[in-house]
Amino acid sequence: MRRSALRGALVAGLAAVLAGPLPAQEAEPVPPLVSLQSAVVTLDRNRLFEETRMGQAILARLEAASNDLMAENRRLEAALEAEERQMTERRATLPTAQFRELAQEFDTRVEELRVTQEAKSRGLTRQRDIEQQRFLEASAPVLADLMQDLGAVAIIDRSVVVLSFDRFDITAQAIARLDAELGDGADLVPAPEAEPEPGQADEPPSAPAQP
Repeated sequence: MRRSALRGALVAGLAAVLAGPLPAQEAEPVPPLVSLQSAVVTLDRNRLFEETRMGQAILARLEAASNDLMAENRRLEAALEAEERQMTERRATLPTAQFRELAQEFDTRVEELRVTQEAKSRGLTRQRDIEQQRFLEASAPVLADLMQDLGAVAIIDRSVVVLSFDRFDITAQAIARLDAELGDGADLVPAPEAEPEPGQADEPPSAPAQP
């Protein structure tokens, strides 16, 4: 089999092996390859994602988006609590029917905000899955080349290995190779944004002015 054909098969195989849940520094020089005298090598997928520059850039973006959403939730909660206190204070001065109408409008708005914010949270989870898949797809060809350079025929996830020698683990070499060839992933095609759920509003509804 020609090298190109073999590489194609390795890339496809690695994509399948790497798929699955995964629990900005300057790139360091790639360490020299060492003959492992083994057809099968191991790889720590979690460490690969968390310690590569691309993985760290992805995690930083996701953490920033998560922090922004939590801050938005706190702002909304504070605004709703303040509005609820104002309504309670005005209750004695409003006709019963008018107060009931205001209370119903408030409850409806609170429920709409809850649905919107929960949809945003699910969107972040989907975005994490998209970003991780992009990382795995970008990593597979690089790992295939590394595997061929080492003379190995298979990479096994270290988490499923009962017992092995540390010298057969290629995680450090894989991290260095990915950092050297992919960097932080900024030059790759950006990951698509997670699609909003049906009925999800672009912006949370604003509170109406109090009469």
